[in-house]
Amino acid sequence: MISKEFKVPRKPKRPCSYPGCGKLTEGRYCDEHRQTAERQYNHCLRDPDTNKRYGRAWKKLRARFLLQYPLCEHCRSEGRLSAAEEVHHILPLANGSTNDESNLMALCKSCHSKITIRSTNSRQNSSVR
Repeated sequence: MISKEFKVPRKPKRPCSYPGCGKLTEGRYCDEHRQTAERQYNHCLRDPDTNKRYGRAWKKLRARFLLQYPLCEHCRSEGRLSAAEEVHHILPLANGSTNDESNLMALCKSCHSKITIRSTNSRQNSSVR
């Protein structure tokens, strides 16, 4: 009996988003420009207080947490399996919370975006009143 190997198709590579770079990449930026773009974002667009909260210690904690919890907790509760890519603070650090493991949850990008938008909208609505 001959066994056939089935390969999961991959998304086609796209050009790097860095101005003037046409290298094909699987992410938004090529390896050469990823760090430059991240540094520029952190310096120019991100709130300085946020940069203090999400430094080297956070990156290590985040990586360890994703290794420990590799699946999206929200998707699992709905019977789906998807890889966790984000670590979400249940109670935001801006509200005086901590990086304690009991305050963190592993989420896929889609679930993290939905939760973030929902919480941002509820904060905006409560401040309007």
